[in-house]
Amino acid sequence: MSATVADHLLERLAAGGVRRIYGYPGDGINGIMGALDRAGGGIDQEGPLEFVQVRHEEMAAFMACAHAKFTGEVGVCLATSGPGAIHLLNGLYDAKLDHQPVLAIVGQQAQTALGGNYQQEVDLLSLFKDVAHEYVHMAADPAQIRHLVDRALRIARSERTVTCLIVPNDLQEQDAVPDAPRAHGTVHSGAGYAVPVVVPDEAALRQAADVLNAGERVAMLVGQGALGATDEVLEVAELLGSGVAKALLGKAAVPDDLPFVTGSIGLLGTKPS
Repeated sequence: MSATVADHLLERLAAGGVRRIYGYPGDGINGIMGALDRAGGGIDQEGPLEFVQVRHEEMAAFMACAHAKFTGEVGVCLATSGPGAIHLLNGLYDAKLDHQPVLAIVGQQAQTALGGNYQQEVDLLSLFKDVAHEYVHMAADPAQIRHLVDRALRIARSERTVTCLIVPNDLQEQDAVPDAPRAHGTVHSGAGYAVPVVVPDEAALRQAADVLNAGERVAMLVGQGALGATDEVLEVAELLGSGVAKALLGKAAVPDDLPFVTGSIGLLGTKPS
């Protein structure tokens, strides 16, 4: 049996660093579920891609968001077409508003039926256009799969946002085209993404130090920009005897159990902050 589009889809996900998919089976993704089983990562199996079956599609999206938060990887969720795809939205908006890299993969009715008011037919491109506005596309040709997956993963990571791929169920069963032909009108991509190293500007660092040093009773408000600088924030706070309040998205920047950390500000904030 030759590899299918669904098989190639999983290969590109694995090449892009994905190791786990959260989802719920359905007719619109039968081809992908079959490919997961062939790859050894189906339900209750261990393989290069682990499939975690959830109780409801909404949970799949929330779990993908949590996966992104705890690992720094792209969280991936999978759902069928129509109602199953709609159920992902709550979790995907959570990822969007918290700036987490999540890729949603959803099925769709056969291309020959689209536009015919077919059973559970939903305009998924329009449905996901807001939550996945940086990148949402529906595959229409096997040769697209490589660059659609590569770009969806790369954009999710680089922009820290939600992306979405729609794969019609008839396309999932077609023969894979791992490499697009070298011809006009084709796109060629590679897997992977190198996270850039961001170095603070020396003048900006000096300006910040001057502001802190000039203060007599210093309080710091720490946001998500400090998520990778926990040790530095704590060192500055201890040197200055400063209290530290946190923006909601910076909640994980410093631990809550330190005596000088007063918790989050805002609508859901603490009284001390």
